[in-house]
Amino acid sequence: MPYILVLYYSRHGAVMQMAQMIARGVEEVPGMEARLRTVPEISAVCEAIEDTIPGTGAPYATLDDLRDCAGLALGSPTRFGNMAAALKHFLDGTSPLWLSGALIGKPAALFTSTSTLHGGQESTLLSMMLPLLHHGMIVMGLPYSETDLLNTSSGGTPYGASHLAGLDSKRPLSEEERRLCRALGKRLAETAARLHLKT
Repeated sequence: MPYILVLYYSRHGAVMQMAQMIARGVEEVPGMEARLRTVPEISAVCEAIEDTIPGTGAPYATLDDLRDCAGLALGSPTRFGNMAAALKHFLDGTSPLWLSGALIGKPAALFTSTSTLHGGQESTLLSMMLPLLHHGMIVMGLPYSETDLLNTSSGGTPYGASHLAGLDSKRPLSEEERRLCRALGKRLAETAARLHLKT
């Protein structure tokens, strides 16, 4: 069965919750499934290594997960308006997929969480787009037909789903944010299903 890879890095759990909502949206589309994967933390101490299996949450992503997906939802908390280093480190290792053109023509969508409303949600989503464009992926966002974009006072952008976690990173996903995550997952899966039928 074709799957959407929901690949994320989450430090305090908000991005993981978003990933779960996006996966729900994916699985609303008949014939599509969601595959949740994360990436290990990185350390400035070169000798530090992570266990091969995380203690909690989704398994770590492999290049095979990415190569074989029908579409990609990519999520990260913001780090000074950019994606987290752990996610960038994984993406920096995808050169073999770039060389083979494995991701060309596949749809992709993005999601992020920030501590403050103007803490770089949109620039983080844009930073995650760049490597996907180099891979030849079809990057999609959320259209304004999702009326929560017009009314949300927390997260939500046309560039992708977003969440306002608060300064303590403990604010739960709002109902608008949850609906936008599900809508993004469903839109991505519907697009992937249409493209998959043409190949």
